[in-house]
Amino acid sequence: MTGHKAVEGTPIWTPSAEAVQRARVTQFRLDLRARGIIDASVHDAHALQRWSVQHPASFWAEIWRAADIMADGPGSPDAPWSAVLIGGERMAPPDSQGGPRWFTDTRLNFAEHLLRRRDGGTAIVSWNEQGAQQRVSFADLAEQVAATAAALAAAGVGAGDRVVGYLPNLPQAVIAMLAATSLGAVWSSCSPDFGPKGALDRFGQIAPKVLIVADGYWYAGKVIDCLPRVREIVASLPSLAAVWVVPYVSGTPAIASVPGAVTFTDMLARYSSEREPTFTRLPFDHPLYIMYSSGTTGLPKCMVHSAGGTLLQHWKELALHTDLGPEDVIFYFTTCGWMMWNWLVSALAIGSTIVLYDGAPLSPSADILWQMAAAERVSVFGTSAKYLAVLEKAGAQPRAQFDLSSLRAILSTGSPLAAHSYDFVYAQVKSDLRLASISGGTDIVSCFALGDPTGPVYRGELQMRGLGMAVEVFGDEGTPVRETPGELVCTRPFPSMPVAFWNDPDGALYRAAYFEHFSGVWRHGDWAEITAHDGVIIHGRSDATLNPGGVRIGTAEIYRQVEQIPSILESLVIEQRVGVDGDHSRVVLFVRLREGEHLTDDLQRAIRLRIREHASPHHVPKVIVAVADIPRTISGKITELAVRDVVHGRPVKNADALANPAALSLFADLPELRF
Repeated sequence: MTGHKAVEGTPIWTPSAEAVQRARVTQFRLDLRARGIIDASVHDAHALQRWSVQHPASFWAEIWRAADIMADGPGSPDAPWSAVLIGGERMAPPDSQGGPRWFTDTRLNFAEHLLRRRDGGTAIVSWNEQGAQQRVSFADLAEQVAATAAALAAAGVGAGDRVVGYLPNLPQAVIAMLAATSLGAVWSSCSPDFGPKGALDRFGQIAPKVLIVADGYWYAGKVIDCLPRVREIVASLPSLAAVWVVPYVSGTPAIASVPGAVTFTDMLARYSSEREPTFTRLPFDHPLYIMYSSGTTGLPKCMVHSAGGTLLQHWKELALHTDLGPEDVIFYFTTCGWMMWNWLVSALAIGSTIVLYDGAPLSPSADILWQMAAAERVSVFGTSAKYLAVLEKAGAQPRAQFDLSSLRAILSTGSPLAAHSYDFVYAQVKSDLRLASISGGTDIVSCFALGDPTGPVYRGELQMRGLGMAVEVFGDEGTPVRETPGELVCTRPFPSMPVAFWNDPDGALYRAAYFEHFSGVWRHGDWAEITAHDGVIIHGRSDATLNPGGVRIGTAEIYRQVEQIPSILESLVIEQRVGVDGDHSRVVLFVRLREGEHLTDDLQRAIRLRIREHASPHHVPKVIVAVADIPRTISGKITELAVRDVVHGRPVKNADALANPAALSLFADLPELRF
């Protein structure tokens, strides 16, 4: 059905009856009913979600069956486990006493499922700022994985060893990950926009055996030479047995200065006789990925995710929440340093084509990604809330320029998607598609709240809580609340919880990260709200909430209003402690203005009036300051905590985790903030 600007409280888009009927989540639900697993009361996706968290063992066993998981175990071929879930009553780190254990005594391999399809259909399409670059078929992908795995094995890589990528978003990153995990090795990656210190803060903790890099990359029309960084990284990783360099910006990169390096091309040629990958099946909870926290408050935490948990969770989210099938083409704008890369690559397990893009999202022109989406017939387009907001500010009209007839869903994550961005998408991108804001994190390598292909879309809301995810919002008393903001929590175990933190033998870091705020409950750190429609609104991060006059306010509530003012490109808000003993506080708003605009008294009045009328008097900033730039992490998220530290004269613990650390100096010793 057609999207439109909704009256508050009414859907902005509703799927057709035909789309609801053919959706994979509908077929999954009807199959459960036909086999007597659920009854007629489970009549839609929200009812299915409620059933799934009440019956976690039954639900996840059915996901296993629907995904056609290939595994060994003591049970029957279709149920090879000894138990689906042990310790499901207790929310705790899985490796702790009494912590949850999933699909016990099964053995599987993650890469085996992503390489199940072997025909000549397109597995990977790769674009950069120059346009389409590479196409890899499913058959070719399997052969290149086989050759790479043979080379890894020759370098001594086996189950549990770490293989790391310092790579742009290229097919070689996918190939290397699949090769490593086919052997049972653990994959970890970060993008080359991390400097050497940022990369070593991550890889230096996990002692990798093989490092795979590129000679450089393009960004915003510039060529960035990576080899000087690579030399520094290699010199600080004594555990390395091999270094492979992908020729990307040069056909013949000057690798002689990198000790022991060979090109990825030469490596493939040397092992080209290996054409059939083999797969080492290992326990369900065997490590697959090591992911990292942002590192803005210290050394990044290393989160270890399991092969089985990641596989099941991603299949559920891609097939049931995204309605992805083998005929689909899915794109997500990401780097190899963000969990959305891992999520995107898992679409290979569905048999879908994945589209990779490396470069700036607005270079060489603001429409490059839509040009790509039209050319590749993308059906699911993933991006960030910030990207959509930038397009809206620029007056972009993709629907008028490109054939987007194949596009049926847009996904947005990274930060809360403002209500006006929903209006923009339906007015200027496409009126008949599903806009799904999704939210989760690296911590779970998946989502807590995301899309429903069978349900309506409401402005500013995530459609539903994840199937199998016992998500609630807790008030200060530690009990569930509705239609009021609170802490987003998960009250029961789920398979994609980290199996451990690296170098955390007693689990103290793990417990401190999630389980100490509310006993026996995962506190995720988002300030959220469950709506009257059983959807979710994310108001910002809990640790960045404002508390003027004792009223907690999510930062996104202010951003949604401020960034609708045409002269403001983006904003950041903090709470500043003032007074001799810091016993009072005030809300301080920083704004980055369009070129040629100035923070006049009239503009300040307009900002305060909009916030007062559309949020509340509590939200109105006491001080408004114009700044030339706003610091953000390498994954593009603004960093309220780092700015708050600078304003209060505290050191920022790890400025190297920021994409633009020099921007922090703009917030130091501002005369407007003196008291």
